[in-house]
Amino acid sequence: MRVFKFGGASVKDAEGIKNVYDVLQKVGYEDVLLVVSAMGKTTNALEVVIKNYFDKSAELNSSVQEVKKYHNQILIDLFEDEKNEVFKAVNTQFSDLEYFLTHNKSPNYNFVYDQIVSYGELISTTILSHFMNFMGIKTQWLDVRNFIKTNATYRDAEVDWELTQKNIAKNVKRKTLNITQGFLGSDENNFTTTLGREGSDYTAAIFAYCLNAESVTIWKDVPGVMNADPRYFENASLLNQISYREAIELAFYGATVIHPKTLQPLQKKEIPLYVKSFINPLLKGTSVSKGVDLEPYLPCFIVKRNQLLISLSSIDFSFIMEENISEIFALFHQFKIKVNLIQNSAISFSVCVEDKFDNFKALNAILSKKFKVEFNENVTLYTIRHFNETAAETVEKNKVVLLKQVSRETIQVITKEV
Repeated sequence: MRVFKFGGASVKDAEGIKNVYDVLQKVGYEDVLLVVSAMGKTTNALEVVIKNYFDKSAELNSSVQEVKKYHNQILIDLFEDEKNEVFKAVNTQFSDLEYFLTHNKSPNYNFVYDQIVSYGELISTTILSHFMNFMGIKTQWLDVRNFIKTNATYRDAEVDWELTQKNIAKNVKRKTLNITQGFLGSDENNFTTTLGREGSDYTAAIFAYCLNAESVTIWKDVPGVMNADPRYFENASLLNQISYREAIELAFYGATVIHPKTLQPLQKKEIPLYVKSFINPLLKGTSVSKGVDLEPYLPCFIVKRNQLLISLSSIDFSFIMEENISEIFALFHQFKIKVNLIQNSAISFSVCVEDKFDNFKALNAILSKKFKVEFNENVTLYTIRHFNETAAETVEKNKVVLLKQVSRETIQVITKEV
């Protein structure tokens, strides 16, 4: 069995849904399992619903109606007859969402988030499944929550692999086109959970592992994995092949390649992963597998913008030792601040961090009691794997270099625009 994952960009409108059908016609669909994300920016729209549920109840209904209107237009564009049963199926799902909004008693934000945001995937796969049937491809729609079982850590659930493998091996039919949702699971009480960052890719890997799949293909709007983000670098090149290890290294440094959580189950069973274009599905794209050399061998650039460079030094000129560093990292964890680079000397400690939740002001108030704190805001962290002199010059040109760290394979440079 092959596992295909289609993200939100691939199913953002009626034309996208039709294109998925065309892709399957070209690459085959027998003995295939599709893992599909919510359509377009639906997850963002449902996050607005969640915000209004907690903070702006007067705007709650209108935000739900926006999501309904978006999907209804896709239905109208896809199906000639509004009496098609898909309209009823989608309306039922929206009714379930509205029932939850009016009857939920839990004040737990993360729990509420998972129950609401899950409707994006449930609705997108319902529409896609009905369209495939409409076009003559018989499908089996699977509610992934009956297969992937997790703990109750909402928004970042951990998979119960033993129970999940049992469910998948027993209930997924071979020799047909299976369609299921990415990102979702359920806990022991059958409440919906979500799998965290890059959850849909991870879902594809879970199914592939449990089914001993032939391969996993992630379909994107780019030719494959590039050696640099084309938005920031001219002449970005396609990487034809990379190893699991290299993909994990790139992801660790912040490349939006494939999350390590996705790669780990594939690596265990040496299941190859392909990243291909849903625009040109017959192109080879990028293959990720065990032990292969990077091909072509090029410097790989990763850019992280809007970073914060913090420098801590001891007030009394004492050494910053393991005890201090342990305390500092505990605070970073407490305030949900992600550390991307570390450099320390005898009496100073510098970190480049990502303050996604705007918690640095509160953290700084605590750190300033024990350390002298200096910081630079809105800096950029460049990481170059397999760097050469020319590559390093490219990222440093016309910039102020605040910090540089070099190892055998990797150089990291923190810069600020002149």
